[in-house]
Amino acid sequence: MPQQDDITYHQLRETNSRLSAEVLQLEAEIPRDREQLGLAKKRLFGPSREQAPLGQEALLFNEAEANAAPLAPEPATETILYTRTRRKTPGQRDLQLANLPIEQITYELPEDQQVCPACAGTLQEMGADTRVEVEIVPALVKVVQHIRTKYACRHCERNEIQTPILPALTPVSAFPNSLASPTAVAPIVCQKFVEGSPLYRQEASFARLGFELSRQTMALWMLTGAGGLEKVSERMHVHLLERDILHADETTLQVLNEQRVPLVKEAGRAAASPSYMWLYRSGRDGPPIVLYDYQQTREGEHSRRFLTGFCGFLHVDGYVGYEGLPGVTLCGCWAHARRKFVEALQVLPEPTRKKGGTLAHDGLDLCDKLFAIERDLREATPEERFAERHRRSQPLREDLRVWLDEQSAKVLPKSVLGGALSYCRNQWPKLTTFLSDGRLELDNNRAERSIKPFVIGRKNWLFANTPRGARSSAILYSVVETAKENGLHPFAYLTPLFEQLPNINRKDPVALDLLLPWSESVQAKCRVPSKPSH
Repeated sequence: MPQQDDITYHQLRETNSRLSAEVLQLEAEIPRDREQLGLAKKRLFGPSREQAPLGQEALLFNEAEANAAPLAPEPATETILYTRTRRKTPGQRDLQLANLPIEQITYELPEDQQVCPACAGTLQEMGADTRVEVEIVPALVKVVQHIRTKYACRHCERNEIQTPILPALTPVSAFPNSLASPTAVAPIVCQKFVEGSPLYRQEASFARLGFELSRQTMALWMLTGAGGLEKVSERMHVHLLERDILHADETTLQVLNEQRVPLVKEAGRAAASPSYMWLYRSGRDGPPIVLYDYQQTREGEHSRRFLTGFCGFLHVDGYVGYEGLPGVTLCGCWAHARRKFVEALQVLPEPTRKKGGTLAHDGLDLCDKLFAIERDLREATPEERFAERHRRSQPLREDLRVWLDEQSAKVLPKSVLGGALSYCRNQWPKLTTFLSDGRLELDNNRAERSIKPFVIGRKNWLFANTPRGARSSAILYSVVETAKENGLHPFAYLTPLFEQLPNINRKDPVALDLLLPWSESVQAKCRVPSKPSH
């Protein structure tokens, strides 16, 4: 065979080997890409609730049996015969109206009509019928004029002596040189940060009341109000750092960064650059404290700065930005670990998902058993929880660790299930921290619940216009969410807060502590009435 043919033959073999390797690589990537595509569709179009797939009924409904003592004798069957009697309980309407103020309107016959139509005798009162209605008073816009009287000495004026003018004492306004009042700004804040109603909707609502109030004016009012509440937020920050168990989380926030206004916008950043709202909150112990902190980036230096002086346990997810905090022990989130196995189940073919018995089912089963133990210990004391965790959760933790080590070698690392196994193995020291203290929690859901109001509000107002507005939103969210966590009505709390803050020494920590949501005086005036029991 000629030399040229030999060269062509070798080239063809090399090309064939190269193409075969590429085909094998692509064939290996196809299942992974299909998993990622299916998972993306589930996240985009599927329900957000982490429901167990079909075939997991046994994991959900036999937890008590699976964790009960297997040698315990079954109770003897007993037939009970009784007559069902309906228990008398307060009606739903009575419970619904129990905490509302009552106004009574009485209708009586005039004296000249209190005559019997049959015998013309005098009628006597024999009882009354009561019709109950709920009256809702809509928003009312009115003008309040604060007239300050001034006094002068006529004697000094007549004798051309110095004439002193003494004005009457008036409280300092939280919104000087403005039409705003505490009762005007508080509902605007509540509508945006509690109900999630953006300012343009509130602008239209005020217009229907016959009052033209632009969204720009409302934004300036809230900026001024947030400036006054900053000392309250800082004081809550001091109290938060005194705790030894905290939770943290973060989420994105878009701030419009336009270069044409460099003094107001964030210089050097595009309008689409993501910023972040960080959340820090207290744990089980003490009055709840929820604080938000706006930052341009997700760098770990922000958490290090905010938590300066804190020493204790910090519940987080798997984000590395919390690593290396001095004096802080990180607690992992088993809800995130469980979510990885749920995602691994969602990308399985439906017959396999229903049949069960896969590694994803096994991982979810082990996670669910840990959560079942925590539900049993919900009302336990920290000491009891610590002891029971070591008796019941510790063996499960060891079984799960062995299972993770055994299965990791059998699963492709880049598959969804491989990602779930890798997450648990990489986060293992943090995921086992909950065993060291009975006050710690199995997950970081407390932080996720607290950041959810911000996420819901963001879906309505979409973005912050300026960095100053984002920082003001962090302050207002901190005050409002802490008030809600302490059982206060946000409007009832914000109104006196705006009234009293300008008239106290805001450098005095004792004076500020009297205005915090958990103080006895604030609780007595602003707490939402508890629902009556049946």
